[in-house]
Amino acid sequence: MICVSIPEKNTDKCLAMIESSEMAEIRIDLAGFNESEVRRIFSKSDKPLVATCRPEITEDKLRVKLLKAAIDEGAEYVDVEFDATKEVKPELIEYAKTHNCKVIISYHNFADTPDKTKLYAIIDSSFNEGADIVKIATTAQCESDCARILSLYEHYPSNNLVALAMGETGKITRVANLFLGSPFTFASISEEQKTASGQLTVSEINIIKNIIRKV
Repeated sequence: MICVSIPEKNTDKCLAMIESSEMAEIRIDLAGFNESEVRRIFSKSDKPLVATCRPEITEDKLRVKLLKAAIDEGAEYVDVEFDATKEVKPELIEYAKTHNCKVIISYHNFADTPDKTKLYAIIDSSFNEGADIVKIATTAQCESDCARILSLYEHYPSNNLVALAMGETGKITRVANLFLGSPFTFASISEEQKTASGQLTVSEINIIKNIIRKV
């Protein structure tokens, strides 16, 4: 499945993008939505939605409030950062668990790709803290970084890991992971709506998938 990451600020346009997608991640932080807008977005669609609000843009008190609003309105998943503060992380995980919302614990590394020992430790710790799905997004400096990320699926074959590498070199991982056990991968609806380095569009991923399946 392809999860479309949506940073659109206009709620009507955002809802239209959701309806044209299999699954969507709503980037509450990039959209700048307030609580009423969050509630409108998450209550109006029956598509599986991921609620994401990164701390780099939104301060903790507000983003907890916004993410809880998304959970209240039926978010399928809430994204909680691996490095989230001890005040935020357990609160959001517990709230999600008591409101029938699955938890994605996400680790992002914008510099490089750690060795397997560190990646295993991050993944294991995240599952122990209550993650239903663990997302690993590192930065690929070379092809071996991509191989290391994709090799995680051999160690965690249970369809609850989304592992990919950011950057131009990491593009291959955004498609290959779907063939190795990832429940979904992240894409943009267009070039203008990209939310991460090396992110492919939905149409690009579908083209590559179709080519691979025909071989």
